[in-house]
Amino acid sequence: MGDSEGETLRGTFPSFMAEGLMLSRRGELAKALNCYSQALQLQAGDRSCLVARSKCYLRLGDTENALKDAEASLQSDKEFTKGLYQKAEALYTMGDFEFALVYYHRGYRLRPELQKFKLGIQKCQEAIENSVGSPSSVKLENRGDLCFLSRQAESRKAKQKLQVKFPQKNARYGSRPPEPARNEKTERQLLGELYVDKAFLEKLFKDEDLIKSTTKQGLTVGEMIQEGLSYLDTRTDFWQQQKPIYARIRDRKLVLKRWTREQKRKPSEVARYILKSMEEIDMLLTSGCPERSCHKAEQVLKKIQGWSDNEVPNRSELLGNLYSCIGNAQIEMGNMGAALQSHRLDLDIARENNLTDTISRALDNIGRVYARMGSFQEAIDTWEEKISLAKSNLEKTWLFHEIGRCYLEIDKAAEARDYGERSLACAAEEGDIEWQLNAGVLVAQAQVKLQDFQSAVTHFEKALEKAKRVHNDVAQQAIIIALDEANKGFIKDLKEERRLERLRELRELEDEEEEEEEDEEEEEGKESFPLDAAKEETGPKGEATVEKQEAEAAEKTVAQGENQVADTEGAEEGGTKEGAVEDVVGEAESEKGETGGQPERTEEAEKVEDVEELSKDIPG
Repeated sequence: MGDSEGETLRGTFPSFMAEGLMLSRRGELAKALNCYSQALQLQAGDRSCLVARSKCYLRLGDTENALKDAEASLQSDKEFTKGLYQKAEALYTMGDFEFALVYYHRGYRLRPELQKFKLGIQKCQEAIENSVGSPSSVKLENRGDLCFLSRQAESRKAKQKLQVKFPQKNARYGSRPPEPARNEKTERQLLGELYVDKAFLEKLFKDEDLIKSTTKQGLTVGEMIQEGLSYLDTRTDFWQQQKPIYARIRDRKLVLKRWTREQKRKPSEVARYILKSMEEIDMLLTSGCPERSCHKAEQVLKKIQGWSDNEVPNRSELLGNLYSCIGNAQIEMGNMGAALQSHRLDLDIARENNLTDTISRALDNIGRVYARMGSFQEAIDTWEEKISLAKSNLEKTWLFHEIGRCYLEIDKAAEARDYGERSLACAAEEGDIEWQLNAGVLVAQAQVKLQDFQSAVTHFEKALEKAKRVHNDVAQQAIIIALDEANKGFIKDLKEERRLERLRELRELEDEEEEEEEDEEEEEGKESFPLDAAKEETGPKGEATVEKQEAEAAEKTVAQGENQVADTEGAEEGGTKEGAVEDVVGEAESEKGETGGQPERTEEAEKVEDVEELSKDIPG
C-alpha cells in the first residue's frame, strides 16, 4: 500500500513541480526538464511551470525553447512579472539586447522594488554600448566611399545565418563538421581561460579510438567532446556580440589609466564597476552568503564615498542602495540592530534628496526589521507611513497583509480584520490568487479572535478553494485544521445561545408565576382586612360584642318566624306556628354552629330584621 500511495503522489502536479525544483538546484537539468514537462501535461499552461522549464532550457543553452516557454507564460497575463523577466533573460542570452531591454523596462515599471529588473536594464545598456560603442566615441566622417556599409550588412547576414546544431545521437563522429575560419588570436582573447580547454578537446577529438568508446550512461566520448566544443563555439559568438575585442582593449587601457592619478575616471568605467559590484553583491546574498555580500557592499561603499559627484552623478542614490544591501545582508545574518541602523541611513539619504522610490524601499525594510525583532507596533507605524507611497495594487496587497498580521500579533483583531479585508480587495482587483489566499486566511484568523465564528468559517472555506486552485498542499492542511477549530467554536456558540434562551424563558415563566401569586395574595388580603381590623380594634371586648350581636340576630330570627306564622291561618294553627318557630331557631343554631358562632347575613335574615324593626315601631 505504501508504494502505491507514493506512486500516486509522485504523479500529481505539485509533486512534479517540487521534484523538478529539487533536481534543478542539484544541477540535474535534464531530469528537471522532464519533471516540468510531465507537470505541464497534467496542468497545461501553468505560468509558474512554464517559467521554471524556461530557466532549465536557458541553463542548458536551448535559448529558442526557453524563449517559447517564456512567451507562453505571458499569453494569459501580459503583466506577469516572472514571465517578463524570463523572456528578457532569454532575449539577452540570445544577444537581442534591445528587445531584452524593452522587457526589463516593462517589468521594472510593474515592480520597481525588484532589484533584478534594474540590474537587467543596466547590463543591457552596457552590452549595447559595448557592441555599437557609446555615442561620444563614434565619429562620423564623410569620405565619399560608403562601401563599408555593404560589407557590414554582409557580415551581419553571415552572422545571422551562422547556427550551431547539435549532432544527433546516431551520428558518426569520424570528423567534425566544417566551421567558418576563425582568427586564433581573436578566439583566444574571447575565450580567455577556456581556450586551453577547447584546445584539449580538439586534440582528444583527433583520437578515433577514444571517440568511439562509450561511457556507463551509454554516451560515446565523441558525443561528449562534440557537445563541449559546440557549447564553446556558441559562447564565443555570444561573447563576441556582448563584449567585442575593441571593447576589451578599451577596458585594458582604462585599467592602466587607473594607476595614473592625473587621468580622470570615465563615466563608462564607473558605471561598469558599479554594475558589476551590485550584481556580485546581489548574487552573494541570494546564494546564501550574507557575510561575503555585506563585506563586498562595505568595500564598494568606501570606494564610492571617495569619489566626487562629477564622477558619479547619482552618488546619493547609489550610497542609499548600498546601505540597503548592507542592511538586507545584516538581516540574513541575524544582526537586527545593525540592519536597522543601515536602513535608517538609507532613509535619511532618500529624504535629503527627495527620492520617493528610495523612501518607500527604506520604509519597507525598516518595517521588516521591526517585525523580525518583535516590535510589531513600530513596524505598523512604519508601514502605515509607506501606504501613500505604494504604487501598484500588488504592493498594497502585501503591505496591508503585513500590517494586519502585526495587528493580529498584538491582539488587535478588529484592526487586523480591517487590513486583511483591504488586502483581500487589492488582491482580487489584481487577480492574484495566492495573495487572495493569504489575505483570506488573515481575515478568518482575526474573526476567530473576535468570536465571529460564522464569518470565520466562510472565509476559511473560500481560502481552502484558493489553496486547491494553486495546488498548495501545506496551506490546505493548515486551513482544514483551522476550519475544524472554527466549526467547533461556532457549534459551541450555538449551544450557548440556546442555553441562554432557555434560561430567559424559564425566568419569564417564574416572573409570571410570582406576579400571579402576588395578585392572589393582594386579593386575599383585601377580603380579610375588615374582620382583622375589627378584631384588632376591640380586642377581648370585641369578642363579647360579637357574641352579643350573634344572640340578637338569633332572637330576631325567632321573632321573624313568629310573625310569619301569625300571618298565615290564625290561632288554630298555634302548634304548627310553634313548630315553625322551632325550625327557624334550629336553622339559625345550625348556621351558627357551621360558621363558628357568626351566622351569615343572608337575604332572609335581613328581611327578618326589617320586619322586627317595623314591629317595634308599631305601638302595643
